[in-house]
Amino acid sequence: MAPISELDTLPDGQLLYIDAEGTLQKVGVHASCKDKKIVIFGVPGAFTPTCSLKHVPGFLERGPELKQLGVAHIFCIAVNDPFVVKEWAKTYEANRGTIQFLADGSAIYTKALGLEFDLTDKGLGMRSRRYALFVDNLVVKKANIEEGGKFEVSTADEILKAVMSCF
Repeated sequence: MAPISELDTLPDGQLLYIDAEGTLQKVGVHASCKDKKIVIFGVPGAFTPTCSLKHVPGFLERGPELKQLGVAHIFCIAVNDPFVVKEWAKTYEANRGTIQFLADGSAIYTKALGLEFDLTDKGLGMRSRRYALFVDNLVVKKANIEEGGKFEVSTADEILKAVMSCF
């Protein structure tokens, strides 16, 4: 399947998280994103070096600017189970509702986006490519998708530029 690209409609799907009471919750992508501007960024996995030290911190830093531009949600999707994602999210004490961390444990939604990345040879199984999407009312306005293990176009700074160019 070809990767999602600009002007594509965001596929619907279910992502998971564990709430403050420890209850598993489902997030319907279309229900959460219809009639809203959102940013979704995907990472190969929780606790991985680039994701943890660069990708997430960039969105925490730039999140307030994105929200001022009308972005309703910033979703971080990791191909991990929701319990791992919850523990990873806890490591970002500065996150006061800026980013919602979501689990795609079996990479089902990642595959629907066409952004799966097979790391079986490294013992990691199916993962996600790094990416950042700016979506307006379910339509992808900007798709910044990394090649290989790079971290250049999916940064918070790059998606912020894309959002600013839409106004």
